[in-house]
Amino acid sequence: MQDPTSATTDAPRLKPLLGLPAAIALNMSQMCGAGPFITIPAMVAVMGGPQACLGWLLGALLALCDGLVWAELGAALPGSGGTYVYLREAFGKRTGTLLPFLFVWTAMLFIPMTMATGVIGFVQYAGWLWPGMTPLQGHLLGLALIWLTIAALWRSTGSIGRLGIVLWAIMLVSIGCLIVASLTHFDAARAFNLPPGAFHLGGAAFWLGLAGSLTIGTYDYLGYNTTAYIAAELKNPGRTLPASIVYSILGMFVVYFTMQVGMLGVVDWHRMLDTSSAAYNSIASVVLAETWGTTAARIVTVLILITCAASVFAGVLGGSRVPYEAARDGVFFRAFAGLHPRLGFPTWGLLAMGVLTSLGFMVGRATSLTTLIQLLTTVMILVQSIAQIAALFALRRQRPALQRPYRMWLYPIPALIALAGWSYIYVSSNANAPGAYPIQWSLAWLLLGAIAHRLWSRAHALRTEHA
Repeated sequence: MQDPTSATTDAPRLKPLLGLPAAIALNMSQMCGAGPFITIPAMVAVMGGPQACLGWLLGALLALCDGLVWAELGAALPGSGGTYVYLREAFGKRTGTLLPFLFVWTAMLFIPMTMATGVIGFVQYAGWLWPGMTPLQGHLLGLALIWLTIAALWRSTGSIGRLGIVLWAIMLVSIGCLIVASLTHFDAARAFNLPPGAFHLGGAAFWLGLAGSLTIGTYDYLGYNTTAYIAAELKNPGRTLPASIVYSILGMFVVYFTMQVGMLGVVDWHRMLDTSSAAYNSIASVVLAETWGTTAARIVTVLILITCAASVFAGVLGGSRVPYEAARDGVFFRAFAGLHPRLGFPTWGLLAMGVLTSLGFMVGRATSLTTLIQLLTTVMILVQSIAQIAALFALRRQRPALQRPYRMWLYPIPALIALAGWSYIYVSSNANAPGAYPIQWSLAWLLLGAIAHRLWSRAHALRTEHA
């Protein structure tokens, strides 16, 4: 079997065509998307009041600490696929292809599930413009968005960067309109109408609610690592990648926190507790309708739909690159190593993201959004978040001479904070998704992945012997 620490050099390579503006645009487009527009009411419901704002603050802290892990690893090892490269370099000699394989195996699940939540948000807001939409029509609309995204990504990386900046600008306009509408009609008494015992630290309800709020808030920040997945396509990745991560997280924290407080100042949070209400399913449209009127709400809702589409666009772009490097190393199906002969993107990776996102969307439509978020977050934590923190420590110890254009500030404190945060979310996930058993499902998925790796290894060895 091929050494997992080495890659083939005779296959075509991705080209570095994306600069810092395009990198920030792709990160922020993926981070925002449908996230805050559909999860602000969910956070309020989980925490039981406006104290849900704490989720944005702690989520930003976790995202920033974890982002610094990505920044150091990505700047030092700027390959396509992100975590796959880091696990290969840190643990490849000890575990062979197992850990890198498990990451790709898991990423091919949690990335499409993340994109599926964006598509669900798109359909929810489309429902505000189309009140008579049937469930079947919602299914078809979501699937159409996914495959239109695949068609939009069927182009060279350079043109994708330009399109990403356009979508980012539309995202900023939609968010800006919502924030201005909220703050110009802001009622502080309504926004900070805390329920009794909102910060009762001695009760289990507060800590479980905080874990749920942190999970949702962290989900909304996911996407700050999009540029790590496509680092091979960045200009000067040693500088561009860390800067894109830090600027994106700080920028989106300001946006998210302002949006949450502003919306609470317009719409009474008690209205968000009814999961069948417009205040729960399309809070941004409700805020705009109650401040600027129905016409303005319709216009900005169209911009929000474009913002949701932009998130799916950026996420599918990053996800399509994950199996590419692994396939080049002989750790995944060889077809995923192929690039389009003229446009130079991973053809099979893009098509796979389309198929898997479609399946994730249909699963999400059959369950609840918060359950889907809990499941995808729990699956991600073990093989990506915690594993690559371990990879950071391992590489610092094993390869001190590795060139690191960026070194983590205050090392190892941010990495330890990130480890504690991810562990807290993981151990609380069953309580926050009763009946869904996300911990058990995550462990079952890893066991299934280990079995798949065993079968894959045998098949690959047989092919090598007969070659």
